[in-house]
Amino acid sequence: MSSKMIAVAGKGGTGKTTFTALLLKELVNTKKASILAVDADPNANLNEALGVEVSSTIAEAVDATKQGAVPTGMTKEGFIEWKLSQALIETKYVDLLVMGVPHGAGCYCYPNDLLRRHLGNLRGNYDYVITDNEAGLEHLSRQVVQDIDFFFIISDASARGIRSAGRVKQIVEGLQTKVLNTYLVVTKAIDSIDDLGDEIKATGLELVGVIPYDPMIADYDLKSKPLFNLPEESKAVHAVRDIIQKVGL
Repeated sequence: MSSKMIAVAGKGGTGKTTFTALLLKELVNTKKASILAVDADPNANLNEALGVEVSSTIAEAVDATKQGAVPTGMTKEGFIEWKLSQALIETKYVDLLVMGVPHGAGCYCYPNDLLRRHLGNLRGNYDYVITDNEAGLEHLSRQVVQDIDFFFIISDASARGIRSAGRVKQIVEGLQTKVLNTYLVVTKAIDSIDDLGDEIKATGLELVGVIPYDPMIADYDLKSKPLFNLPEESKAVHAVRDIIQKVGL
């Protein structure tokens, strides 16, 4: 099977990272595949949803390269690839890379070019690569993340959230990155979302699924328990499974 690139995006608080964690959970349980998760959100917390500790980020490697920390006798490319390999967290089920936030000033074009190539090389080692992106899609606009097979835009069950999802769609359409399939997922629905039908239609997005409000998620968050470990009876787990089956993942 060729590698599949899956991207998830949406404004903060919509349940984007929760969806990503449950998507990973289902792929792990049903596909028995090799999976790389990339947390590309500056407010990185996918590791917490997966129950994984992070000691190094890609931003630290980029900063170190930009600030001239390359040891004598080592090329910049060799140095950043070494630093990036250190940032790769390997677990029993999913490998994880956390982008982080660069802190240095100036142009990051060269390090980002190396990062783009490194992720491209890594992609060939996995069946699935899943990226949890920020709403502004910075890494997509810089083409650090490329050639997306499935793009899920996440919104909560509000008119404002749906309009925001529509704006994310417009950003995606303005990028040079190739995107094959784009879907809308509505989360935290307490009742029917029929009254949002006109708003959804106006975005031009295909609604692929609705994830109901799940008190188990709130309980796990409160107790700092990984969402990856949500039990089978979770309504959100079932909803994400239905979405995966509907899109043919």
